[in-house]
Amino acid sequence: MLRKLWNDEAGFVISAELVLVLTIGVLSMVVGLNAVAKSVTMELNDVSNAIGAVDQSYSYTGLYNSHGNSAKNGSGFVDSQDECDCSVVYTPQPYPKTDASGRRRENR
Repeated sequence: MLRKLWNDEAGFVISAELVLVLTIGVLSMVVGLNAVAKSVTMELNDVSNAIGAVDQSYSYTGLYNSHGNSAKNGSGFVDSQDECDCSVVYTPQPYPKTDASGRRRENR
């Protein structure tokens, strides 16, 4: 009986193919979910930068009636920059392209 089990290879190829297909499927799903996670993180970063860039300053002038016996002074608020606000983003320029002799080429 043990010899019959040892020599029986029916379904062996199917099992190996199934393991290979499932391994490829799991690896591709991990890569895909990693890409989705990075994309969501980048979009949430964009949203936070947009919220931080909103200027909440306001002002309004006073209100006076036509008789001059009633008035309301104006007011306002100036939103000063703090550590949560977006600052100017510095984008470095790419290095100029050079040829083999070290001379600068135009970027095209």
